[in-house]
Amino acid sequence: MQRIDITEQAKAIVNQLKEKHGDLIFHQSGGCCDGSAPMIFEKDDMYLDESDIHLGDIQGVPFYMNKDQFEYWKHTHLTLDITEGRGASFSLEIPLGIRFIIHSRILTQEEDAHFNPKV
Repeated sequence: MQRIDITEQAKAIVNQLKEKHGDLIFHQSGGCCDGSAPMIFEKDDMYLDESDIHLGDIQGVPFYMNKDQFEYWKHTHLTLDITEGRGASFSLEIPLGIRFIIHSRILTQEEDAHFNPKV
């Protein structure tokens, strides 16, 4: 069971970026620029700290979200996709004329119990 998945189209872009840039990292902060758009960076270009939550790896790339943003999204399943058009961020896919986007759905009861156990 995964909290985040990726479409075939997005996989192809991630593979292309990995080939060109090496180790990568996804981050979705909910901050400036493209708001809550997922962004991909070279691994060493992204500083992580205790406020970042690892949601899983997609295509061998770790995906993080700021914990404040995660509080809004913790009951959703995310799917990483692409769309045409330039985003306003420094994400590596921008020069390709596309940007990553997130599709979300509410977790099933089974998924929610797995990912968000009652304490």
